[in-house]
Amino acid sequence: MSIVPTAADLLVACLEAEGVEYVYGLPGEEIEDLLFSLRESSITFVPTRHEQGAAFMADVHGRLTGEAGVCLSTLGPGATNLVTGVADAQLDKSPVVAITGQGGRERLHKESHQALDVVDIFEPIVEWNAQIAAPEVVPESIRKAFKLAEYEKPGATHLEFPEDVAGEPIDASPILARKQVRRPDPDTESAVRAANVIEDAERPILLAGNGAVRTRASDRLRAFVDRLSIPVVATYMAKGAISDREPASLLTLDSGPDDEAASAIELADCVVTVGYDIAEHDPAAWNPNLETEIVHVDHEPAEVYRHYNPDVEIVADVGASLEAIGDHLSATACSLWCADRHDRILEDVTAPPDSTDPVTVTNALPLLREALADEDVLISDVGHHKLEIAQNYPTYEPNTCVISNGLASMGIAVPGALAADLAVDTNVVAGTGDGGFLMNAAEIETATRLGCEFTIVVFTDDDYGLISTQQIDHRGEYTGTSLTNPDFVAFAESFGIEARRPETWDEVERAFADAVPSDELTLIELRLDVSRSELSG
Repeated sequence: MSIVPTAADLLVACLEAEGVEYVYGLPGEEIEDLLFSLRESSITFVPTRHEQGAAFMADVHGRLTGEAGVCLSTLGPGATNLVTGVADAQLDKSPVVAITGQGGRERLHKESHQALDVVDIFEPIVEWNAQIAAPEVVPESIRKAFKLAEYEKPGATHLEFPEDVAGEPIDASPILARKQVRRPDPDTESAVRAANVIEDAERPILLAGNGAVRTRASDRLRAFVDRLSIPVVATYMAKGAISDREPASLLTLDSGPDDEAASAIELADCVVTVGYDIAEHDPAAWNPNLETEIVHVDHEPAEVYRHYNPDVEIVADVGASLEAIGDHLSATACSLWCADRHDRILEDVTAPPDSTDPVTVTNALPLLREALADEDVLISDVGHHKLEIAQNYPTYEPNTCVISNGLASMGIAVPGALAADLAVDTNVVAGTGDGGFLMNAAEIETATRLGCEFTIVVFTDDDYGLISTQQIDHRGEYTGTSLTNPDFVAFAESFGIEARRPETWDEVERAFADAVPSDELTLIELRLDVSRSELSG
């Protein structure tokens, strides 16, 4: 008896046509047909330990490759567990396609087991969202989900796949994926106006945003900066857009022992923003008096905001826009008017600790940076350590320091590092606090099952440290932030992986040097020296 292809088979064929290699998710009764179709395909289904972890994996895959990561869940709680990771991808402009199962259509008009209006739940957090209501619409639905997820600016899309539709027979083929739609080149008038604003400025500065990395525009951004000698600051999500070794780089907006980067952009009389979203960093911090001239270069018009009202907006391909502006500027139009700040910042962030220095994230980062090659990838979780990594971890290549800063969701580091290990051919490190680590630490089992090779660095202070620090700043005391933790070394070893707890700086340096380039999955715990003398309650 011949096997009749089903809608589930067709959906998987469409995923293959999109070049999907991995689907991350949890199994469920309502996606049974889809799971068996995946088994017979070239795609690897990765069963994770929580749907949030699956969504974070798809999120980081999308961010590193520019191709949509795919996450899968069943209906009800499986679908709602995806929401945080999908929302993170949406606000971080990472291409993700989420697929959720659903009960048969014959029971969706009434109250029934685990049935929720999942399409309605996802509506506010995705680019596009639909139920696959008939087998015939599978090819168009999948192609549209990927096209919109990957189109600049990218984000998340969601498809609901009812179980009765999945099992229906269908004789159809995928719609072939085409090259991504390219934004047009900039108009000459806007490029000339932007060049005139920059030429007339005494202290111009360039602010690189996520789009400068995301659109793979780094090469042309670097050429623009090199030719014009214009200083550059980056948002947290644009680290590596230009190399922090370059004299033009001031690292990120908050970098410098004496706030060198922040004071530089405050002194600037013209800010050229490239691929910048105001969600990355509030412009009120660098344009408080509304006096700074702004040139906005991005794929979309600027958000309407009092502190971000550009004098010139170029809405076009980012790399082409930079070339067009540069064509109308002389090589002497700008200058590295704050080059001395670069030297102070880089000297500060690369200085290794001496034997008497306390164990802090800031002091550990030069040793971690030394263990990582330029092209190696650091995935940062969210918490106090994220701020330290953003400000004090020099980054030399685009997309090698991944920070969640749109939704800024804790728990991304371990599942994100797993996805990074599968997506890139470099060493990968997950940097996380003890709070964020335990949110998705179970994905260590997933990583061991897949044979992943990356390093987890856990900064431990038995506290939600960023929140307690903010409370102390506001009130002089903190409450509701203290934690207790398991023995992280024993915890890691229970998964069968290597684990260390170095105590001296020599031991820390050796642990990083051994673990990062190794072919092992390793955990390193650094217990931080934290003094909180203020009262807690």
